[in-house]
Amino acid sequence: MEADIAEYDEKMATPGFWDDPEKSREVIDAANELKETYEQFTDIEALLEEQEAILMMLEEGNDADLKAELEANMSDLQDRVDDFGLRMLLSEEYDANNAIIELHPGAGGTESQDWGQMLLRMYTRYIENKGFTYETLDYQRGEEAGIKSVTLYVKGTNAYGLLKAEKGVHRLVRISPFDSSGRRHTSFVSVDVAPEIDDSIEIDVSPDELRIDTYRASGAGGQHINKTESAVRITHEPTGIVAQSQSGRSQLQNREQAMNMLKAKLYQRELEEKEAQLAKLRGEQKEIGWGSQIRSYVFHPYSMVKDHRTDIETGNTDAVMDGDLDPFIEGYLRSRIAGE
Repeated sequence: MEADIAEYDEKMATPGFWDDPEKSREVIDAANELKETYEQFTDIEALLEEQEAILMMLEEGNDADLKAELEANMSDLQDRVDDFGLRMLLSEEYDANNAIIELHPGAGGTESQDWGQMLLRMYTRYIENKGFTYETLDYQRGEEAGIKSVTLYVKGTNAYGLLKAEKGVHRLVRISPFDSSGRRHTSFVSVDVAPEIDDSIEIDVSPDELRIDTYRASGAGGQHINKTESAVRITHEPTGIVAQSQSGRSQLQNREQAMNMLKAKLYQRELEEKEAQLAKLRGEQKEIGWGSQIRSYVFHPYSMVKDHRTDIETGNTDAVMDGDLDPFIEGYLRSRIAGE
């Protein structure tokens, strides 16, 4: 790791390094991330050595103060090891990238659309809790309540690495507030997550394969952002993949944003196809498709949220809906590493 840090330092000392601000920023960010990882490791190493020294002293005599210090340090050491372990889990290619997350309610009309709105709130709370920022690229309001679809651009270190754990179908069981008979309903929303990609990743898209539509942009609450058809929807006809944007001030901006999103989706599809091929070679029976049900949220007749991939569950549904997703996300990441 020290050799890698030295290599980055050498790059930054190269003549002309600062001539391209964008590329130099990428190298600096990568170098800082590596240095933080190294410092985190050396801090753990130093604390461990300190603990070993205290243990040796305790073997010579039962000192109550030393014992209390050892117990306090052990708690701190465990927290640091857990944090370092999570950093190591987020070491796959593109984990550090920003993320594009989409919510699509399934069949069920108002019920599913309202569930989509609830998940949108859950994710925005989680994003804020992690110190990330987000921008709503596309918002399609439901007829009576909720959403038809939403696309968020999430910016922050490891945004994709964390949010990729949420990709799949989320199932809700509850007494419907829209049913006058008070019956129990089941609703589904699919969540799609892709990494933001940059110019270093080549995705070939032929203009002949694209269908481009424009429409009037509208935001949450149905208020029109403008009266012209500035929003853009791009459909990749060979795959049926759709990307749309309405957050830009002009059709040109939205077209560029939608195109970037489409490339991210196509790249994500390519990654999943490769993973499926590897799973087949290993003889594993894995569901890799975006449509696999990953988690159930039960509000009636009891309260429970359960992740079907890891069997992690909690009865504190309020905390989960307020964005407390760390146990599920970290559990999923750890299970991936264990599976490999």
